[in-house]
Amino acid sequence: MANSAYIHIPFCEHICHYCDFNKVFLKGQPVDEYLQSLHKEMNMRASSRGNQPFKTIFVGGGTPTSLSERQLESFCQSIVKELPMDHTEFSFEANPGDLSEEKLKILKHYGVNRLSFGVQSFNDELLERIGRTHKSSEVYESIDKARKAGFTNISIDLIYSLPGQTLEDFKDTLEKALELELPHYSAYSLIIEPKTVFYNHMRKGKLRLPTEETEAEMYDLLIEEMEKAGMHQYEISNFSKKGYESLHNTVYWDNEEYYGFGAGAHGYLNNVRYSNHGPLKKYMAPLEEGNLPILSENPVSLVEAMEEEMFLGLRKTAGVSIDRFKEKFERDPLTVFEKPIVEMTNKKLLEVSENTIHLTKIGRFLGNEVFQAFIGVIND
Repeated sequence: MANSAYIHIPFCEHICHYCDFNKVFLKGQPVDEYLQSLHKEMNMRASSRGNQPFKTIFVGGGTPTSLSERQLESFCQSIVKELPMDHTEFSFEANPGDLSEEKLKILKHYGVNRLSFGVQSFNDELLERIGRTHKSSEVYESIDKARKAGFTNISIDLIYSLPGQTLEDFKDTLEKALELELPHYSAYSLIIEPKTVFYNHMRKGKLRLPTEETEAEMYDLLIEEMEKAGMHQYEISNFSKKGYESLHNTVYWDNEEYYGFGAGAHGYLNNVRYSNHGPLKKYMAPLEEGNLPILSENPVSLVEAMEEEMFLGLRKTAGVSIDRFKEKFERDPLTVFEKPIVEMTNKKLLEVSENTIHLTKIGRFLGNEVFQAFIGVIND
């Protein structure tokens, strides 16, 4: 039985230039009606669980903290009522500057024990260039408020290889981030997604991005600085103090099942990957009729499950456990995926040890090439 849930709040007060997540401008939206629909979906999906508690809940967006204090309290009440949990990890995404002391009190009261701030950079000029509305000063204020409210498990997201960003600038951002002495950091290379402002700029030749070589240098610097600061790299883009790894995200990388609630959310239950309708009206209409808001359902075959086990598991620094793979699929991954394993090992992108298959340091930077090698190679 799935013990994790992702809940999507699609509202934003501002849309960033790189974001392709399912989101809408907050102003004029039926927020209260959406929260009621979300409550119905949680009730319908999770009612069959009985008293089985959830181990991880992750609320993302959009911007969950863009909800008003009243809406946030109502939403948290819905979660606690419909998704009882053992409070192993209850995470909320937040934007710097969004969390009032009252909102922090509400989150704390309902058992939220992990906050993830979308910081992206400590360079105010760069923040403006990528469409962020906060200033770096608000990062310090927000983290200070969160600590005073009793939150100790705090993470920040950074993005590198941004338009016009230099290696020196990224180094400065890393230094400022690490000075905060947080237990967890995520850092992602910018990906230009279709239907974003940056994608349109790129098509018009108006987007000046760092070279691939500079991007590789930034990634090297990231690993080096995190290591120096005593942060353990447990996944391609994630670093933490021991014991502060994101348990919820590890559910994805371990290829385990989870619920997905909300407009455009994805879930994985009973060997079926599903996605919900994204537009708010299309999401809410079925729920008004007592039906789940499903857009698509895709049963996962044995072959697909084994492929996913590899390309998701290889994201972790620890890699894929050979014993766990055998136990799950009754097949030996070294036999099933012999060809890509030999090919990627020869390229020095992959290593096989006694019980794991894992990426090398170079392999972590060229991860997508490795992951692609494991798709479409099984004949049966």
